[in-house]
Amino acid sequence: MSSSIASALNLASSEVTIYLGTPLLLAGLIGGIFNMIVFLSLQTFRQNSCAFYMIVMSFANIGQLLMGLLSRLVITGFNVDWTVQSVFYCKFRIFMLYICSLISLSSMCLVTIDQYMATSSRPQWQQWSNIKIARRLLTVFVTIWILLAIPTLIYFDHVVSSTTGVIMCTSTSAIYQEYYTYGYVRSLP
Repeated sequence: MSSSIASALNLASSEVTIYLGTPLLLAGLIGGIFNMIVFLSLQTFRQNSCAFYMIVMSFANIGQLLMGLLSRLVITGFNVDWTVQSVFYCKFRIFMLYICSLISLSSMCLVTIDQYMATSSRPQWQQWSNIKIARRLLTVFVTIWILLAIPTLIYFDHVVSSTTGVIMCTSTSAIYQEYYTYGYVRSLP
């Protein structure tokens, strides 16, 4: 009885991933590309700090979709797991997922703060809303997120499961697991 329930849940999970993930991927890619076209097409947007944050966030969101959702759709829909076929992809995928998710989240936080500063009645706060500061802030945040994600390139690898004998792309270090739990996750904005 329990194996039939597990099989039904696995099938339902696969169907949801395929039939909801595909339109989500397409809509997300189209929306991200349109965002970039809109924000890059007009000169006024190219000199606006809020638009700059939105462009970077659109790039990061597209990266998340391609590294996360597309990979999951290929694994679920076609039974092709690139993460177990290539050690490079195993490491690169998780590295890019971490970076893209944090850049997207940081950009959203920074655009919110920037909008507050731009619409503030205090002139000294309004001067903080400019493209030069936006570029510097994002450079600092992207550098921090890349440095925090470097251990994924070191500690993620192919591991053969002791119970099933299946190759998995997972962390090979207990120290990394502690770093991820206490250092990385708690550093999220």
